[in-house]
Amino acid sequence: MTTEHAARHGFALLAQSAPVPALSGNFNIIFWVVLAIVGLIGFVMLIVISQYIQLAVQAWLSGAPVSLLKLVMMRLRKVSPTEIVFNRISAKKAGLEIDSDQLESHFLAGGNIERVVRAMIAADKAKIDLPWDRATAIDLAGRDILDAVKTSVDPKVIDCPSVQSGRQTIDAVAKDGIQLKARARVTVRTNIARLVGGATEETIIARVGEGIISTIGSAEDHKSVLENPDKISKTVLAKGLDSGTAFEILSIDIADIDVGENIGANLQTAQAEADTKRFQAQAEQRRALAVALEAEHQAEAEKNRALVVLAEAEIPKAISEALRSGNLGLMDYYKMQNIMADTSMRSSLGKPEQQS
Repeated sequence: MTTEHAARHGFALLAQSAPVPALSGNFNIIFWVVLAIVGLIGFVMLIVISQYIQLAVQAWLSGAPVSLLKLVMMRLRKVSPTEIVFNRISAKKAGLEIDSDQLESHFLAGGNIERVVRAMIAADKAKIDLPWDRATAIDLAGRDILDAVKTSVDPKVIDCPSVQSGRQTIDAVAKDGIQLKARARVTVRTNIARLVGGATEETIIARVGEGIISTIGSAEDHKSVLENPDKISKTVLAKGLDSGTAFEILSIDIADIDVGENIGANLQTAQAEADTKRFQAQAEQRRALAVALEAEHQAEAEKNRALVVLAEAEIPKAISEALRSGNLGLMDYYKMQNIMADTSMRSSLGKPEQQS
């Protein structure tokens, strides 16, 4: 290599190495800026994720693990991770295995996962078959699943008639016409298998009331009902009134039964009054008809008298015509006048004397 060539090569190396300090400084600035941005993003993510770390650790320590990613995704889907984790832990501790996805799905469907889980735990302890699908279906149908399970374990008493109806008693009339006022108490428990689609308490109350009225109405007299009120309970209970309902009737007890009015006598009195009014109306109708006939006869008599007067008015005309035509002589006319006068005298003598 010549001296000139070496010199040129040296200058080239110096030219290439001269701007290195400036490029290195720019690179360091960009590096720290990027590092700061990444650190800020990481810090924000750490703050966001840190609130789920405790839930994830709590779930893992309780034997019902839920991944951190699932917890974050729940928040993005507007699902409460705390509610999901706590209910999953409760179910796990009670010996039930309910996946977090199932809880999340029911939450998104608008169900109450807390009451569903509590109801399943209570049913499991009471040896009642209540799978997840049936429990969620009952909850989404609008029924209180927890109350249903409690009623199935601890039967409840329904008043008949209900307080909401505003009536105090169920009134019925025996065959002898005496009214009886009864109040019943129905003990029922929930039939979980028929809870979806089954009739409610109102149907039970209506059926029991109908059965009480029918039983009292078929009794020969009210005394037999008062002597054996349990006959009502046995008759009504034997009809299977809980068919198609969400409950099973355990017993029907007559809490109270009182004697009311004598409906039969009241009906007979009302019937007698109605008959009296009817007969009076018929009599008034016949009287009005008789008055009308009498008036009609009087009018007919007046008409006939008028005809007689008209006929009598024609007699002088006939006599005058007979005299003119020579069919009646003058002496015959005088004889007729004498006869008429004699007849009038005899008539006046034959009348009884009027006492003064």
